[in-house]
Amino acid sequence: MASVIRGSDDFDSGTVGITLGTAVASTSGTSIDFTGIPSWAKRVKVLLSGVSTNGTSDILVRLGNTTFVTTGYLSASSNLSSGVLTTNFTTAFSLTATTGVANTTIFHHTFELNLVDPATNRWLCSAVGARSDFTVTFTVAGTLVLSSALDRIRLTTAGGTNTFDAGTMNISWE
Repeated sequence: MASVIRGSDDFDSGTVGITLGTAVASTSGTSIDFTGIPSWAKRVKVLLSGVSTNGTSDILVRLGNTTFVTTGYLSASSNLSSGVLTTNFTTAFSLTATTGVANTTIFHHTFELNLVDPATNRWLCSAVGARSDFTVTFTVAGTLVLSSALDRIRLTTAGGTNTFDAGTMNISWE
């Protein structure tokens, strides 16, 4: 069940506010889906707190409308630690750009999607994140054009076989 968060100015301006989805424990499964995003949403945030997997694959975000899109992403993800590792992605937005990390890695991310053009369903993504078990931060940027309004988001891993084993995920929209 979703809840609406309103600031004091929201009542005066007549705006709806931010709708927060239901938090999901990311402690099992190879993917976590958030569906039911309303067609009027212009900004969607994906929130990860203390998320890890049992493997070493990148954590991916896929968008969808009826089904999840697996092509057409124009994005890059950077891993900023002792150096900079930047990787381009065309099958999803990658939150980690870190193939080969230990399965004890713990991620925290705020991933934001903004609708650029409702006529073409072009979405722009940007994200920042970090690991709390090691000194490293991440940035992500990119774009994707959908065939119709965004209504779902999937978090999974590259290859789709690693299982989530810790943390909490949620989304919000406005």
